[in-house]
Amino acid sequence: MTLIIDKEALNSDFQLTDEQKDIRNYVREFAEDVIAPRAEKIDADAKFPWDIFEQLKENGLISMPYETQYGGDGVDPVTAIILVEELSRVDLSCALVCMVNTLGLEPVILGASHEQKLKYITPVAAGEKIAAFGLTEAGAGSDFMGIRTKAEKKGDKYIINGSKLFISHGGVADTVTVFAKTGNNGGLKDLSCFIVEKDFPGFKVGKKENKLGIRGSETAELIFEDMEVPAENLIASEGAGWKLAMNTLDHSRPGVGAQGVGVAQGALDYALKYAQEREQFNQPIANFEAIQNMLVNMAIRTEAARILCYKAAMAVHNDNKDKSTFSSLSKFFGGDTAMSVTTDAVQILGGYGYTKEFPVERMMRDAKITQIYEGTNQIQRLVVSRHLVKNFK
Repeated sequence: MTLIIDKEALNSDFQLTDEQKDIRNYVREFAEDVIAPRAEKIDADAKFPWDIFEQLKENGLISMPYETQYGGDGVDPVTAIILVEELSRVDLSCALVCMVNTLGLEPVILGASHEQKLKYITPVAAGEKIAAFGLTEAGAGSDFMGIRTKAEKKGDKYIINGSKLFISHGGVADTVTVFAKTGNNGGLKDLSCFIVEKDFPGFKVGKKENKLGIRGSETAELIFEDMEVPAENLIASEGAGWKLAMNTLDHSRPGVGAQGVGVAQGALDYALKYAQEREQFNQPIANFEAIQNMLVNMAIRTEAARILCYKAAMAVHNDNKDKSTFSSLSKFFGGDTAMSVTTDAVQILGGYGYTKEFPVERMMRDAKITQIYEGTNQIQRLVVSRHLVKNFK
């Protein structure tokens, strides 16, 4: 698939370009034809969907977010958001097949040398390898300074000891960007980031999590026991890890917001269709004002969250001074929207919505994670509140 992208992400009237609309339609058709028939079984099996991965690769969707010099399509930020949204609209687990790769490589994209990018981005963009992001630990979720994984330089290698928890793609990834402490001063400069390969001595996959939702996206513990990492796999320099982690999350959080938008849109679409077909008291339930009000509120939240994600993606791309604020806003509003809209969709379907026969039950379970990972929504509100107070005049 050849993509010709207008680098102006939105027209002056804040509409998508023709190219973006074409890509949206292409991804939507793929999601509905290929992913939708598999979504229920992927959820039930709770295994990485290798068949979907292969088809995402064959249809040019794996490579879309990466620069052309590393084998990608170099799409603009809003188009990247559209990709996330359209895949999530059908099945969030399958959207994460693409999105976790991007998250895992973001520290490489932001801070690595050209040689490192060539070595590690190119095979992922080609669909030959899978990437993951190794930040979270048992004692370090929102508090990254609680990280205990340590890296000690010995000759031309670093020896890393520690573990990571709740790592998406943890059990299937070929490459993981791992954050570890290289100093003991108790400050931000203690943290560094390394590119780790699954075949490095001392790398082990631990417990695989049995999760509420996104069950087709495997989540696992990673264990490092005297793991040997070549010194050349340090990204940027010792002490650059904190900045890399923060910049990575600024770039990735609008995508999490878009996951929420996609899940919400999928639930809204299904609820709207159902409300027009389901009859009570000799008429479709869509005729009742109570149901109409629910559907309208679902639509308002979904559309508002979508526009906020577009704005956040552009703010981050343009290195806007308020990029962290917009990134956090889009993430927590998109996540809250997903949870609210999917809950209402289940309510509109009533007893049917509570069964696995209908997809809104799965969508509601999937929606919850968007309020949790890549920084809980409570932390996002803290980020925004600090910005508001700091800039109040």
